[in-house]
Amino acid sequence: MAAAGRSESLAGVVRITASEIVATYTLPRILVRLHEAEPEIEIELVASNATDNLLQREADIAVRMYRPTQSDVIARSMGAIETGVFASADYLARRGCPAHAEELLAHDVVGYDRADTVIRGFRAAGVEVDRHFVAFRSDDQVVAWRMVVEGFGIGFMQARIGEAEPRVRRILPELELPGLTMWITAHSELKTNRRIRRVYDFLGAALESIP
Repeated sequence: MAAAGRSESLAGVVRITASEIVATYTLPRILVRLHEAEPEIEIELVASNATDNLLQREADIAVRMYRPTQSDVIARSMGAIETGVFASADYLARRGCPAHAEELLAHDVVGYDRADTVIRGFRAAGVEVDRHFVAFRSDDQVVAWRMVVEGFGIGFMQARIGEAEPRVRRILPELELPGLTMWITAHSELKTNRRIRRVYDFLGAALESIP
């Protein structure tokens, strides 16, 4: 009877939203383990960088790379994620490997279109560039990363993901790139919904254990 009651209280759908990169490279393995532990919970995953999913009640839980500021959400920090500079072996064989950050100006760089993350990063390092410096631009992070893997140019990625890709090599490891902060957030109703709380706690423990 106790097992049946637990199953009834947990059965149902939990909808998660996360960035394209996290949804593609980080969450799948975690969600497999979650399904094995709680097979009665149905998972829906929205891969999106949009900031309004949680606020518009389009998702129960959000994994985001920034701290939420809304008063009606519960947030838990997953710590900072190391980032690095990567290029494919084919690209480096064709164009050579930059020895220091300034030499990146002579290389093809993969970055984003409307998001100015890469440009702001260079400017913070004292290197003035504009959007034309980025030779390939796409706001789809997975597409941008695939262009790095295929050899279009040099790009930036979470170190753990980049180092797991056999076709690329980490370059300029001495560069001190800012880490990405990861947060897992949910509506305040998390306190009363056992199903959402179970998924929230499971994701939190799994994401905190990622090196």
